[in-house]
Amino acid sequence: MWPTRPGEAVSAVRAFVLIAIGTALMTLSAKVNLPLPYVPMTLQTLVVLVIGAGYGWRLGSATMIAYLAEGAVGLPVFAGPVGGIAPLVGPTAGYLYGFVAAAFVTGWLAERGWDRNVMLLFAAMAVGHVVIFIGGFGWLAYGIGLGATKAWAVGVTPFILASVIKNALGAALMPAARRIVDRRG
Repeated sequence: MWPTRPGEAVSAVRAFVLIAIGTALMTLSAKVNLPLPYVPMTLQTLVVLVIGAGYGWRLGSATMIAYLAEGAVGLPVFAGPVGGIAPLVGPTAGYLYGFVAAAFVTGWLAERGWDRNVMLLFAAMAVGHVVIFIGGFGWLAYGIGLGATKAWAVGVTPFILASVIKNALGAALMPAARRIVDRRG
């Protein structure tokens, strides 16, 4: 999203600033939530996928790792006023780790041109959502022992419609954001 200029120092500053902006957006998106049993519904998945598409797989993944690290050291970056290790081993853990993989996959697809077409970007974000769901479902079902049926009922089904809406919103917003950045760069 931020045009690059030659020079190692500029690249490091650029990466640091973008990661800081990304983790701040993740924190804000976590605070917009609808409490549900086990896993709250937040705007985080939208932000994860937009960061992946906008930053690419390397910087997008690094941003998600930095976000998890901020939470692990106790900063209240997760849904609710929560930080520390508990969310990283509790019911939300699979989704949180899935954010890294989703940013990677969405960013990888975006770097191959999937971000230049709204329908392809929607598909890339859908793949990212599936990756997050796989992590969350797997952890709920087997990591904390809910079993597949209950994990599906509480960890996937309530989020499907919202994920489609977030994909549409992200796919519509990214081209507009890119046009703004391209005009400035």
